[in-house]
Amino acid sequence: MSEEQKERNMGWTILGIVAASLTMFGFVPQIVKMWTTHSVKDVSGLTLAQFSAGATLWMLYGIHLQDFIVIGANAISLATLLIALGLYWKLNQSGKPRGSR
Repeated sequence: MSEEQKERNMGWTILGIVAASLTMFGFVPQIVKMWTTHSVKDVSGLTLAQFSAGATLWMLYGIHLQDFIVIGANAISLATLLIALGLYWKLNQSGKPRGSR
């Protein structure tokens, strides 16, 4: 591999790391808002579940490709999404009157 190709590959690797960093923590502001307001009124549990499923599938795909960036980014994304789902479930349950579903 030539030096030019190595530099080009490094550029793409850096781009991948930046993109992964942005998406890994994309739901953190939502988690903070749910935590501070103790409200999930405007949060879609289905969206959180859908993104969790997507992150899981991307992580499995990364494992297949043996691509550390894809694996790591989606593992961290999945972790933040699972925190969001847990908080959603907890706050959604606590906002309901006793005996209701």
